[in-house]
Formats: sequence, C-alpha cells, structure tokens
Amino acid sequence: MSVASATTAIDAKRPMSREEKKVILAFSLGTIFEWYDFYLYGTLAVIIGKQFFSSFPPATQAIFALLAFAAGFLVRPFGALVFGRLGDLVGRKHTFLITIVIMGASTFLVGLLPGYDAIGWAAPVILIALRMLQGLALGGEYGGAAVYVAEHAPVGRRGFYTAWIQTTATLGLLLSLGVIVSLRLWMGEEAFQTNFPLFFGLQGGWRLPFLGSIFLLAISIYIRLQMNESPAFLKMKEEGTRSKAPLSEAFGQWKNGKIVLIALFGLVVGQAVVWYTGQFYALFFLQNILKIDLLTANVLIAWSLIIGTGGFLFFGALSDKIGRKPIILGGCLVAAITYFPLFGALTSIANPKYERALESVKIEVVADPASCGNLFDPVGIRKFTAPCDVARRTLSQQALRYTKVDAPAGSPLRVTVNGTEVPFTDAAAFPKAVGDAAVAAGYPAAADPEKVKITGFFAALGNLQALKIIAILTVMVLYVTAVYGPIAAALVEFFPTRIRYTAMSLPYHIGNGWFGGLLPATSFAIVASTGDIYSGLWYPIGFALLTVVIGLIFVRETKDRDLNTYEHA
Repeated sequence: MSVASATTAIDAKRPMSREEKKVILAFSLGTIFEWYDFYLYGTLAVIIGKQFFSSFPPATQAIFALLAFAAGFLVRPFGALVFGRLGDLVGRKHTFLITIVIMGASTFLVGLLPGYDAIGWAAPVILIALRMLQGLALGGEYGGAAVYVAEHAPVGRRGFYTAWIQTTATLGLLLSLGVIVSLRLWMGEEAFQTNFPLFFGLQGGWRLPFLGSIFLLAISIYIRLQMNESPAFLKMKEEGTRSKAPLSEAFGQWKNGKIVLIALFGLVVGQAVVWYTGQFYALFFLQNILKIDLLTANVLIAWSLIIGTGGFLFFGALSDKIGRKPIILGGCLVAAITYFPLFGALTSIANPKYERALESVKIEVVADPASCGNLFDPVGIRKFTAPCDVARRTLSQQALRYTKVDAPAGSPLRVTVNGTEVPFTDAAAFPKAVGDAAVAAGYPAAADPEKVKITGFFAALGNLQALKIIAILTVMVLYVTAVYGPIAAALVEFFPTRIRYTAMSLPYHIGNGWFGGLLPATSFAIVASTGDIYSGLWYPIGFALLTVVIGLIFVRETKDRDLNTYEHA
C-alpha cells in the first residue's frame, strides 16, 4: 500500500476532530438559516400575493406571487457567477459572509415592507427586488459552504462531511414549515394573515418569521467570523496559483467547460428534479390535485422530512465507500421507475373517493380542434379566452380528469359529465356549474369525510391514513437523500481548486434553480394541457432518465481525488 493510500485509509477511520465538527456546525447552521429565509416566501406565497398584489383579481394575485417566487430561482445562477468568482479570487470565508448578510437583510426587510394598499406599486417592485437579492445570495452561499467543508474534510470522508451541508436545504424547509404551522395554530388563521398588530402600522402574523430571521442572521455572522480560511485556498494563495480570471477559465476553456456541462446534465439535472418532486411537487400534488387542506399537507410533508433526513448522512457516507456516481444515478433511476405507482398510491390513500371518481366519472370536452389551443403555461402569465381553452383550464384547476374529443369544424364547445352537458354560456359561472356536476356524478365534495385530515402536528401519529401517506412521502424523501446527499462532494471533486467555487456553483444552481425550481409550475402546466393528473410526472421522469444515460456514459468517479493536488478536470 502506498503512503497516500495508507493515509487515506487512516483518515477514513478516524473520528471527526473538534475543528472539523466546528466547521460543519458553523456552515450547516448558516446554510439552514439561509434556506429557511429563502423558503419562507414560497410557503407564504398565497398570503403575500394578497398583501402585495391586491390591485389584481385573486387568481392573478397568486400568479404574480408565484412569479416573484420564481424570480428567486431564476437569478440563482447569476449569484453563482458573481460570488463564485469572488470566492476564487479573495477567499471562501469572506464571500459567504457577504452572501449571508444579503440573504438575512433581504428577508428581514420583507417583514417590514408595507403592502400595496399603503405604498402602491412600490410594494411589489421592492418585494421582487428583495426576492432577487435572496436568489443571488443563495447562488453564492451553497457553493461556498460546500467547498469550504469539502476542503477541510480528509480524503475518504468528504461525502459524509459534505452531507451535513446537504441536510440544510431540507432542514431549512422544515424549519420554515414548523414556524409557520406553529404561528397559525397559536394565533389563528385570520390574525396570521391580516390583523395581528405589530408596529409602524404593520399587521399580520405572517411577518413574524421574516422579522425573526434577523436573530438567525446575527448568530450566523458571529459563528462564521470565528472561522479560518479554507486550507486548500490558503495553500493555493501561498503558492501564487490563484486564477486571475476564474469565469473565463471555468467556462471559456473547453477542458473545463465540457466538465461543467457533464456535471449539469450527467448529475445535477436528475438530482434536481428528484429533489423537487420529493419535497415540493409532492406538497403541490397534495394541496392542488388531491385538495388536501394546507395544515394537513404541511404536517404530512414535515413528518416525512423528519423521518427521512438521516438518509443524507447515510448516502453521503456510503458514497465514500462505493462512489458518488452509482448512488446518484441509482437514485434517479429508481425514482423514475416508481413515481407513477407512488403518486397513484398517494391518491388512493389520501383521497379514495377522488380516485374512484377518476375511473367512474367520464368528463369530455367536445370541440373543433382548431378552436383549442396549447395550454402550456409554466409561469402562469397567459390569458385564455377561447371557450375550449377556458373550459380545459377550469377542469385542470379543479383537478377533474377530462378527455378532449374532436368535433367537426365549426362545432360549438360541449362539456359533458357522464353524458350530461354542462352549459358553457357564461365563463364566470362555468367553474361552479361543472364542479357541482362533478360532485353529483361522484367526485368528492370539499369536506368529504374520506379525505385525510388532521388537526395538529402529533395528531398525524394516531391516524392510520396519515401514517400510510407519511410512509409513501418518506420513500420519496429517501430518493431525495440518495441523489442529494453525495452531490456536493461530487461537484467539489469535479474541478481544480483555482476555479472550484466558480465552476461547481453554476451547474448546481442552473440544475436546481431552473430545472428543479420551475418543476411544480411546469408539471402542472403539463397536467392542464393533457387533462391527466399524473402526466406532470413525465417532467421529472424524463430528466432523471436523461441524467442516468449521460451520467453512465460521461461521468467519471471522483471520490478518491486529492483536492489539494487536483488541477485538471
């Protein structure tokens, strides 16, 4: 055995040192707080839409609120470029001190921002600006934290060490859900949304989680100020080998640029769609397709996150033994194969009457094909006026499965429920008319007793129906942990020290910010276009399988690379 191999074996067996524990704790806590800040908005998007877009109709309020949420995802890659370059030029420590200040300050200011009724158009404009600052900060934060921890970790333990950073996105989401659910139960829904008095004339308990982030920011800054610079960066600085132009070196040179593309499509895109399906689309599916109430859906997801989060550490450690590639690609493959049966089981257990109605109630949209357009609308800004499009959009929003039947040219629109026509003379009255007809034919009413419903966090543990749903959701969370647990170590190992922060951050945030962040809206757009509630799953399945194919062909295993000596991708 060589000296290097012997050293690696010893490092892999020794326990964490006190300094290593301090590094992991410092950056895990800071990153948890940053994800908490980022996901607060998404969890409260509907309430925020009412506060800052109140000049629009309710449906449009929700659309603009979701667009502001999407803005945070869309700018993440730009944050990766800006702060990745800074991290490779001036150091890891100073860069993510900047990112956490931007994130914490932006979140705090959302809590102080007056609504549309108080300051008019300035309110939504400032809100979107703050949301974009959050996205920029997150684009710089994650790469810095992952690189810093990996560069402190011994060879043979990087997967396990960086897996602690990987838990932070889920824990940040869980923290945001916990704070919001607790406040709602404590103060009641009306006070939480509108009339809880604060100061400066501001009202609404929903502001408290944003305002409270200032304390998390203070803790994060204090902890990170105690940390030293990354040893790999210091070594590079002492040797004078820092890149003078990390952006052009990372993306302008084909030897590195091709690795960025391989990392993006051979690892990150599949990881991203599995991650967002298991946590966000599952929540969206429960609320918007199965019509499970907000509290119940949030509690079910929260329990699955609590149970499954340990998987990040398990799969991170396992990747140190068998490699990053087989675990990430294996997770993508298993997820792609099982999503249809898992979501089918979710429907069957959470809303059994709805599942029966999908099979027994036949809804048809009969129209001239020329009068029916494409309903694909992933960002929710299109306006539909043609009767065929309005009818299909309405059916999808009510989660009613329909079949489109072509009629002769010039035929008027006909919508039938089990053969009985529902008049479409008034677009405004149609939603209620078709909803009533669907319920009469067998679809469940809003308060159907067969639908899962729980009234408190721990009440879920005494409800067999809820426990079965939590089990299904936990399986999907375990898929998340398999693909996400080793991804930080894999990306850090893909690139040399001189451009590592810049090069690894961009594929991560394009994959997760764009392919993953837009998944719920895109998947629902597919559902609306087809009339099939499960058709949206083809989005994550397709990209997961794409990653499996590209990863098998082009991705090389990296688990044994020495980060201090590796110079070429």
